Amino acid sequence: MTIFTKGPNYLECQNDNERLRIIAWGQNSFRVVATPTGPLDLACSALLPTDTAATVTVADGQATITNGTLRCVIDNHDWWDRTGRLRFYNAAGDLLLEELNPGGALQRQARRFEPLSGGGQYALTASFAGQPAAHFAGMGQYQQTIADLNGTTLELAQRNSQASVPFYLASTGYGFLWHNPAIGSVTFGKNVIEWHAQATAQLDYWITAGDTPAQIEAQYSAVVGRAPMMPDYGLGFWQSKLRYATQADVLAVARKYHELKIPVSVLVIDYYHWPRCGDYRFDPHFFPDPAAMAEECARYGIKLMVSVWPQIDERSENYADMRERGLLVHTNHGLPVQMKFHGNNEFYDATNPAARHYVWDKVQKNYGAHGIHLFWLDEAEPEFSTYDFANYTYYAGSVLSTGNLYPREYVRGFYEGEIAANGHPEVNLVRCAWVGSQRYGALVWSGDIHSTFQDLRNQISAGLHMGIAGIPWWTTDIGGFHGGRPDDPVFRELLVRWFQFGAFSPVMRIHGARQPMTKVYKANGEETEAVGAPNEVWSFGPEVEKILTKFIRIRVLLKPYLEKVMTAAHETGAPVMRPLFYEFPNDQAAWPVNDQFLLGADILVAPIVHAGDRQREVYLPAGAEWTDARTGQHYAGGQRVAAAAPLDSLPVFLRDGRQTELQGRL
Repeated sequence: MTIFTKGPNYLECQNDNERLRIIAWGQNSFRVVATPTGPLDLACSALLPTDTAATVTVADGQATITNGTLRCVIDNHDWWDRTGRLRFYNAAGDLLLEELNPGGALQRQARRFEPLSGGGQYALTASFAGQPAAHFAGMGQYQQTIADLNGTTLELAQRNSQASVPFYLASTGYGFLWHNPAIGSVTFGKNVIEWHAQATAQLDYWITAGDTPAQIEAQYSAVVGRAPMMPDYGLGFWQSKLRYATQADVLAVARKYHELKIPVSVLVIDYYHWPRCGDYRFDPHFFPDPAAMAEECARYGIKLMVSVWPQIDERSENYADMRERGLLVHTNHGLPVQMKFHGNNEFYDATNPAARHYVWDKVQKNYGAHGIHLFWLDEAEPEFSTYDFANYTYYAGSVLSTGNLYPREYVRGFYEGEIAANGHPEVNLVRCAWVGSQRYGALVWSGDIHSTFQDLRNQISAGLHMGIAGIPWWTTDIGGFHGGRPDDPVFRELLVRWFQFGAFSPVMRIHGARQPMTKVYKANGEETEAVGAPNEVWSFGPEVEKILTKFIRIRVLLKPYLEKVMTAAHETGAPVMRPLFYEFPNDQAAWPVNDQFLLGADILVAPIVHAGDRQREVYLPAGAEWTDARTGQHYAGGQRVAAAAPLDSLPVFLRDGRQTELQGRL
């Protein structure tokens, strides 16, 4: 039988050796922590501190804790239910979520801890009753087109092009955060919702109740943090490719955009501009005067961004020093080669504050001193060559138990460095994220995806789920990263359609390893990373150049509206790129839509995502009137319409006649 203890903001339950505490944590929300034996650890891997009161009652074997509209009940009256099963209700008395029923003689455990060798760590499984009628969204970035995550299984681990951010929003009126950075998985089954952590010390999750997705998102973002205010340069067009190998290459591109009067906000210098990975400086053979390069680009209104990798080549000038200081990720067994690419590399340990400070100091000295203050934090998962998570240990703990923290701590080091050096944060382009990455200025891009229409379709779902998971700053490599020949008509069509999507994305950035590649050699004759074919707007023929330039102009036109949307993300946590259901939760037809989105509240975008399409069906959500931004024709919501889509255009609809400055420009 469970023993209950009341606190000012919590209900604690003791059953045999298990201890469980339900804590009021933010508006209409609880944090639930449990350990199979020993004391609870109330430190937070993602949640921010709160001071929230609660009402607790205990009577006749039943305990209840209430925080605003959310109520949790534990009832010991079931003879088979000896551990006390948790049930969560909203103010109307609707059951939102409940732990798995023990099943009578089946004696199933909703909280199952299996001890691991070494002591103090467990393989944890937390089980809840399935909710087959609910729709789920969020959980981060997975390369698929699935809008409703109910019925899926997801890996809780970071990989190139996958970002695990384990928060989901349910159509039935709640949000749920798995507050655990361990490597694991989740299954949203019809009969059971099951979370698994491969190695952890305790159960830890957070749940909130809300009447609308916007309310749930606001409550969630309040306890995990919100993005800073997006600076002006983040709203323009970003030019990038693999790669600008020399200072002359960078300046030639900047000068041509300036001559053509095509506005570029950010020009990106990709990897291997350094002598060795981990040197954190320009190779003077290729970049003899970085300060002059940055100064000239600034005259054109262009900021430079440089790629930074967390890998340290064993031949790097910093390797021995960092190893001696204990700043590298530890390999438990075998040779300490964690990624083999242009040499043998190990990762610096971003979970170690000393390592974060060390790398920032190098970056500030070798880039900041030249007037370059924007950084592209690549390889942020980090990208272990084999993803053998069990073989590595961070300063924060084993990778099995803390692995998903790395991308957030990586971006945190740069954010804190920027605040200390400049008094304000910058946009940090990063290839992965975890809960709270947004509060460190993380602009997440979707990784090394391929140049296919399937990959383009995947990005719409990926961006929408990332926004719901709390990451509002998100982007893709326009055109895809792997592949694409500038002279190929099939690729040119894909690029145009992706560019149109990019113009209405939170950040608009072209990038890719265009084919064919050209070899590059260092001053000593050593081969280094190759250079891809041209990837500027004029590289794909006059017809394509005209269309791409048109959409850069549209992006400029959108800036005042984007500023308002970014302000909402900063102040309320609202996604920039929103699923249709976010604004229209009562329209059941809006929930499964996976190939359209809202940019903010007022602009509905329907990208063209299949080769050869010159028309597509568009669903207009019920609850608003919609105006075709190209024709001015009005439509009632709650219907599907056929929209023309010539190559130089895409369907865009305006909510209740708003944002009329777009009319006739598409």
